[in-house]
Amino acid sequence: MKPLAEPLTARRAAQIIMIATFLVTLAGGVLIWLLDHKEFPNLGTSMWWALQTVTTVGYGDVVPADTKGRIIGAVLMLQGIGLITVVAAAVTATLIEQVRKRRNTDDEDSVTAMHLKRIEARLDEIERALSVERRSTDEPDDSAP
Repeated sequence: MKPLAEPLTARRAAQIIMIATFLVTLAGGVLIWLLDHKEFPNLGTSMWWALQTVTTVGYGDVVPADTKGRIIGAVLMLQGIGLITVVAAAVTATLIEQVRKRRNTDDEDSVTAMHLKRIEARLDEIERALSVERRSTDEPDDSAP
C-alpha cells in the first residue's frame, strides 16, 4: 500500500511534518557546518544551532555570518513554523473530535431515554387495560336470573 494513497488526516499531516522537520533540521545542521566552519567549528554546535532555529527559540549564542547560512536559517525557521502550526492543528482536531464523539453519545443516550419513556408509558397503558379487563371478567353479571 502506498503511503500517499492513505487519506490525509490531521494526525498523518503532523507525522509527515515531524519527519520532514527532523530531516530538514539534520540537513540544515550538516550544511551550516560544511559551509561555515568559522562560525560552526564542529557538528555539535551546528546541530545545536539548527535545533534552536527550527524550534524558533533562537538563543543567539551561535549565528550564521554569511548569506548561505542565513538562507539555511530561513528554511529552518519556516519549517519550524510549519511544525508548530500542524502540531497545534492536530491537537485541536483531536480535541474537537473527542467533543463531537461525546456529543453524539449524549444525543444517542437522550434518544434512547426518550424511547424507553415511550415504551414504559405504553406498557403502563397496556397494564391498565389488562387490569380493567380482568376486573370486568371477575365481577359477576347482576343481570343474569
